[in-house]
Amino acid sequence: MSNAEKALGVFSRLIGKEEGVSDWFELDQERVNAFADATLDRQFIHVDPEMAKNTPFGGTVAHGFLTLSMIPYLSAGITPADPAAYEGMVMAINYGLDKVRFPNPVRTGKRVRMRRELVSADLKPPSQIQLKQKCTIEIEGEDKPGCVAETLSRIVYG
Repeated sequence: MSNAEKALGVFSRLIGKEEGVSDWFELDQERVNAFADATLDRQFIHVDPEMAKNTPFGGTVAHGFLTLSMIPYLSAGITPADPAAYEGMVMAINYGLDKVRFPNPVRTGKRVRMRRELVSADLKPPSQIQLKQKCTIEIEGEDKPGCVAETLSRIVYG
């Protein structure tokens, strides 16, 4: 039995379960400005605190795509539910997204964290597993999350 096939057995038992929760991380104005510079998206609601005061947000907000882009960093802080699923892993790669929503703006200066749940795991011969994970980025002190995304990744085994 290959490493990928063994791992699929482990992942299959974890489907529908929360894999973990990351630590809190602050999305401050400096990071929002840097993202605006990198993406050339300098809309005032992100970078001009004075103008943004007069919006329904009451101040600047992080770009939705900045919030989404935090998924790899926040994921790295989640301990695998069963490390055996990663035995023999050579690398993991982003494969794409199935669904992304931004139900609540992340106000600049707020802290976020991520909950991750395994939705599915499929063998992709000869030596890969495709994972679909529901990633929910919560905003400290708020009921609605800032982002909910179904990510697709490929785990490559040796």
